[in-house]
Amino acid sequence: MAKGHRSQIKRERNANKDTRPSAKLSYARVSVQKACFVLDAIRGKDVQTALAILAYNPRYASSIIKKLLESAIANAENNNNMSKDNLYVAECYANKGPTMKRVQPRAQGRAYRIEKRMSHITVVLDER
Repeated sequence: MAKGHRSQIKRERNANKDTRPSAKLSYARVSVQKACFVLDAIRGKDVQTALAILAYNPRYASSIIKKLLESAIANAENNNNMSKDNLYVAECYANKGPTMKRVQPRAQGRAYRIEKRMSHITVVLDER
């Protein structure tokens, strides 16, 4: 059991919350492996460079992550009063989401399972 009153426990938990601006996309229709190829390219870069990389990346996940990065930049400017020029991608990762299971008919009456994977993508920014 936790010590203290429920409100005190909540206050302590919220005190050490991450204050960096971020954006999260849940249930993105792209697999974690495919999203990570794009996320690895922008990790640690400043936001202008990251947006340029995403604009010219041919992968499908790059268009999703570009919108997510623009959302995180807007959160930093509006909620945290940060300048766009000083921001960089501190963290970006994709976690596994649920998998939709579908069936594809095959030869001789067999069924072949198709797994349509989803992911939860998070982008965290910070100031230099």
